[in-house]
Amino acid sequence: MPTVSEIGERSLIEIFLKHLTPMPDMVIPFWDDASAIDIGNNKALVINTDMLVWKTDVPDGMTPFQAARKTVVMNISDLAAKGVKPIAFMPSLAIPNDYSVEDVEELVKGFEAGARMYNSYVVGGDTNEACDVIISGLAMGIAESKKIMKRDNGVRPGHKLAVTGDFGLTSAGFKHLLEDTPLPEALSETILNSIYLPNARVKEGLALAGTGCVTSCMDSSDGLSVSLYDLRRSSGYGFTLNHIPVHPTAEKFAVYNGLDPNKLALFGGEEYELVFTYSPKNRRKVTQALESVGCELIIIGTVTENEDIVFEREGTVAPIVKGGWDHFKA
Repeated sequence: MPTVSEIGERSLIEIFLKHLTPMPDMVIPFWDDASAIDIGNNKALVINTDMLVWKTDVPDGMTPFQAARKTVVMNISDLAAKGVKPIAFMPSLAIPNDYSVEDVEELVKGFEAGARMYNSYVVGGDTNEACDVIISGLAMGIAESKKIMKRDNGVRPGHKLAVTGDFGLTSAGFKHLLEDTPLPEALSETILNSIYLPNARVKEGLALAGTGCVTSCMDSSDGLSVSLYDLRRSSGYGFTLNHIPVHPTAEKFAVYNGLDPNKLALFGGEEYELVFTYSPKNRRKVTQALESVGCELIIIGTVTENEDIVFEREGTVAPIVKGGWDHFKA
């Protein structure tokens, strides 16, 4: 029998789904960013859980405060991708019995800071003993069922593919932290803060959901290329990209180290941008909604009839392989 490291996280999820009974009239189907429960009056309780394990998920230099805050952000980001306002967060915290009380306090401060940043509250949680620090978060929000954005919300060929920001900073940061790739001092703060102090696109998600124009949406926490493959899995359609949104600072890092900036942007992870589609006829509405919350619409490609995921530039078409974060293959 294969091991989980041989099959990877997504194949493992497939095994889970073979043994689970879908809830009747699920508001959000399996294999989406979050889950939802119908609570009547056309409303749904939208929930997401995500976990951080110190040994595998926390890089050198990250403080307990930052790790706890990041756990909140990565849970709330999945609500943002559904266009749901977070209202509450619950952390379950497992720690060794010799863990510093001072560090526990820093964790709690991080939970509080992360939750309040999005006008939500820590409403409870759980503690337990473990051989490593493990934080499992649960974020909750309530939304009108019909306004929830899903990975397939009516996407069709010809729709535009867009994102809420540039990519590559976290790839550059992990190159430095995990592989000792040189990081110029002038780029250090921007690159490392993308890992230590990330932000979820809550305002942007709410603005997009308010348009009623988004035909698919998810967050990019496992990397841009993985997000494209996950969207394809839900809709059956592929993408042709004509622009890869590389962050200017990531591009400087790539030039400094002789790296391909496009690979930094495509194959990262722990980025919390929104990747979404919409019909071209609704471009103005989508643009205005994002501009109202201080965000630029960045169009990167088009939905295609076939399932290919490719980058087209100057008449040359190259396949975009699936690469990014996988908990068991990382």
